Amino acid sequence: MKIWFDLSNSPHIPLFSAMIKDLMTEHEVVITCRPLANTIDLLDLHGFKYTVVGKHYGGKFSAKLFGYPVRVWQLYQFLRKKKIQVAISQSTFHSPITAWLLGVPVIYMNDNEHAMGNIPSFIFASKILIPEFLDPKKAQKQCARRSKIIQYPGVKEGIYLWNAMITHVPIQEKKIFIRPEPWIAQYYKGALNFMDDMILYLKDKAQVVLLPRGKEQALHYEQEKFKGVVVQSKALSLEEIAGKCRLFIGAGGTMTREMAVLGVPTISVYQDELLDVDTYLLENKMMEHRPDLTGEQALEYMEHCDQKGANDLLLQKGKETYYKIKDMLINRLSN
Repeated sequence: MKIWFDLSNSPHIPLFSAMIKDLMTEHEVVITCRPLANTIDLLDLHGFKYTVVGKHYGGKFSAKLFGYPVRVWQLYQFLRKKKIQVAISQSTFHSPITAWLLGVPVIYMNDNEHAMGNIPSFIFASKILIPEFLDPKKAQKQCARRSKIIQYPGVKEGIYLWNAMITHVPIQEKKIFIRPEPWIAQYYKGALNFMDDMILYLKDKAQVVLLPRGKEQALHYEQEKFKGVVVQSKALSLEEIAGKCRLFIGAGGTMTREMAVLGVPTISVYQDELLDVDTYLLENKMMEHRPDLTGEQALEYMEHCDQKGANDLLLQKGKETYYKIKDMLINRLSN
């Protein structure tokens, strides 16, 4: 069996890394990617062989629209003689139409109901996997046929966190990890650099590690005024972040949910409309949402919050989903 994974953004590597290694024991895996955020660094960190196909076209919608068919064509040209038998991706909009052109079944996964790229992806996907907490009617409004939709147990992050080995630091250590907002994401319409004042306040009172989403964002936080902030330009493993984190502050995205599921004290400062999966985590008190968080409030929260254990229910559901997806791939979506 020859299985194609298109990994076009940083969160896709932890999501699929264990599954890829598992499948590689009996099957051939082809990995394509593009240079966005820490994608290449994380692939290297895991020791994967991959091929870079295409590029990211930036934050402008017109550029994204132009670049979409270009990368689809580049992927098709690269893959057309490789005899791929099944494909899978998470929020990689190029994958479903490329697989359709290749004539192979494809699983398309997404947990972001605000992404416009879902529309062509839902149309051309063979099967659409969304978390149980995402309303399928929202996917149907984006041209997903109900017969294609499978709601998997839990949240996307549980699919790989169930197998994570996390050793937490002593509670006395004050290391705060901060993940800024997605500057170039199509779905994000919130403010930019809105955490700067908070970071300037915190940097002299705690160990602040900034996890940028790209080189331009890293350069912003390498300015002299942010001296003292550790700007982590090299990719860190999930275990390295969660194990050393006393407080995680995230402007939305996968990493914020990862920390919440693992029981790390987590505050979301996301400025745009929340996803259904985020709402679930908030309602179940796995994280807090404070879009106007100040440095003083962050320190106070860190002093009084408890280090929780990982959410066993979501991890168990994640394990169940992991094997469900693996079986679907091996059986070429027939089950």
